Amino acid sequence: MRLKIHFMIRIAIQAKGRLNEECMSLLEEAGVKLSSGKRTLLAPAKSFPAEILFLRDDDIPQAVADGVADAGIVGENEFVEKKQNANLVKRLGFSRCRLSLAIPKEEEYSNLSWFSGKKIATSYPSILSDFLKKNAIKADIHVISGSVEIAPGIGLADAIFDIVSSGGTLISNHLKEVEIVMQSEALLIANRKLPKEKTKILEELIFRINAVQTAEDKKYVLLNAPNEKLSEIFSILPGMKSPTVLPLAQEGWSSVHSVIDEKSFWEVIGRLKAAGAEAILIIPIEKMIL
Repeated sequence: MRLKIHFMIRIAIQAKGRLNEECMSLLEEAGVKLSSGKRTLLAPAKSFPAEILFLRDDDIPQAVADGVADAGIVGENEFVEKKQNANLVKRLGFSRCRLSLAIPKEEEYSNLSWFSGKKIATSYPSILSDFLKKNAIKADIHVISGSVEIAPGIGLADAIFDIVSSGGTLISNHLKEVEIVMQSEALLIANRKLPKEKTKILEELIFRINAVQTAEDKKYVLLNAPNEKLSEIFSILPGMKSPTVLPLAQEGWSSVHSVIDEKSFWEVIGRLKAAGAEAILIIPIEKMIL
């Protein structure tokens, strides 16, 4: 008697921090929910053939490249820094930040030549080295694993190369951002030798993630309008292809259903009211399959 083998994929994510929270939120929205609320190193999902491996963010690229994990969600900064042999499957669009060069705010700065002969503290020596070499700048790179921003203040370095989100940390350490080297966001990466069974599971996960992300910042709108105003309302509400129109019991009126972007919400609603729309109902969209 042959036993049936059930495949699952192992997904590595950051063990803690903002990226962890955003990853877990996305996975749960995609139906990948952990079977236990207790945090362990490796946690199985109860409703999807996957298990979640919690690692340090800088360990994720190698874990995926070596096959310890089949896939992973990691910051682009770590993926580029580690230069591991893994596939970039999808840009996820969250946990955005940038890697920048910063110097003491009292220093005068005109161009990259300022860094010639200077000591730069960073946790990303590979990215920084490549950037300096590309721009023919010779500087001393001092590798620090954490709290890079304090290096100039204690005389350990002349400048820093680090992650910048809001810039608040730089300000609090009397630094100013002078050069943006690269932009970063969360990436879904995968092992390059996934068997076809695991590839199919990964494709299903990507399908679900796309459905979740397509629905973000979208609203479902329902409204009533007189039939003679429908053409004008259609021009305001194009929808995904075209609005859905249903006749109402009241003669000469129809119900119109469509989708609008959150960013243009109030402008669109104002135009709809001016065009004669009534009883406008707005409903949040949880998933959207295109």
